Amino acid sequence: MRTAAGERRVEHDVVADEVPVALVFNGISHAVMMCTPRDLDLFAVGFALTEGIVSSGSEIHDIEVLTHDEGYAQVQLTLVQHAFASLKDRRRALTGRTGCGVCGIESMQLLNLEPERVEHTGFLQRLATDALARAVRELPAHQPLMQACGGVHAAAWCDAHGTIRYAFEDVGRHNALDKLIGQLVLAREDMRDGFVFLSSRASYELVRKCARVSVPMVATISAPTSLAVSIAAKAGIRLVSFCRKSGYVEYSAPTLPR
Repeated sequence: MRTAAGERRVEHDVVADEVPVALVFNGISHAVMMCTPRDLDLFAVGFALTEGIVSSGSEIHDIEVLTHDEGYAQVQLTLVQHAFASLKDRRRALTGRTGCGVCGIESMQLLNLEPERVEHTGFLQRLATDALARAVRELPAHQPLMQACGGVHAAAWCDAHGTIRYAFEDVGRHNALDKLIGQLVLAREDMRDGFVFLSSRASYELVRKCARVSVPMVATISAPTSLAVSIAAKAGIRLVSFCRKSGYVEYSAPTLPR
């Protein structure tokens, strides 16, 4: 029922899917996340990497996505033995929500806010001056779910000219990023040779995930948090937010070698 200008009328609407997705590693359920049920194999690969469960895609031997009539899905991953042994030692179990960042960790000691340092390969020097403006212009064409129903986030991978090469959508901004990273891993892309563009704010977990896979730059449409700025600075990630066609605000700019 839609109400507008004092009038009410019945309409059909399109809403984004959100379902529980269980991530199962070597037969043991590790996390249940709320996701948009598409590209779940990519999501699982990205999650495993950005959560530090595996250090590279080569440590994942098999992926199987199972959907159930009850309205949930499972993604079963087979890890190499040493990665699975390390996972069991962490004793971590997550129950995710749409805006989840740290829910489910057992103690403050498990909250790792010390990011890996990103090794720069010259990408930021090659970045075109109008790359961000181009990414902003191109992103809507890569957001079919957003156009159909609203309420979803997008994560895009851009080259040095701002051309969007991959983009994924999800009700959770961190899920969209994990799907993107999963795609980059399986496509064997060099994640030091591009930047991530997010339709959301820049929160700490998004920057932390990018640091794990050596992304040199993160750009967002909305604002950053203080912790996102801090982690970007520690990791040596260039962080720019409030990206518009006419400009942006830079919060963290690494000192690059001459």
